[in-house]
Amino acid sequence: MTQLRTAHTADLDAATLDAARALLDDAFDDLTEEDWEHALGGIHALLHADGALIGHAAVVQRRLVHGGRALRCGYVEGVAVRADRRGRGHGGALLGALERVIRGAYDLGALSAGDAAAGFYAGRGWQRWRGSSWTLSPTGIRRTPEEDGGLYVLPTAATPLDLDAALTCDWREGDVW
Repeated sequence: MTQLRTAHTADLDAATLDAARALLDDAFDDLTEEDWEHALGGIHALLHADGALIGHAAVVQRRLVHGGRALRCGYVEGVAVRADRRGRGHGGALLGALERVIRGAYDLGALSAGDAAAGFYAGRGWQRWRGSSWTLSPTGIRRTPEEDGGLYVLPTAATPLDLDAALTCDWREGDVW
């Protein structure tokens, strides 16, 4: 039997955070300190089975600029399900919890995904961003062409989006998207 809960980073104990980090380390060969840091400070969806963490995802607040407006974005980070538990709907359960948060608290959701996960997100209603991607860096607005085609957004009813326009994210260390 699985148990899904959501909690803010501030409400998670060290053991839970350590388990989440270990799960992400196992799922991603190249997880950096910055990648882990990007998943902190927001709401985590945690899936446990038999007392062990088998799934994690987080949504953190960011600012995206679109159409001349700064939008409050729920940005999804650190989505992983333990290898021996994949293909059972656990990823959908994690995302469902975060999508509820996004729809209730943000102007839109966004995430960066590789080709292997594209079908998963598209099947849940996430839309591929077709326009150009940018970041507001310490030295000014900078193009991020390596992200084009790999960004997905989850529109909310309150915020119309032009998927062919430019999208600019706030700056952060490591991968900006």
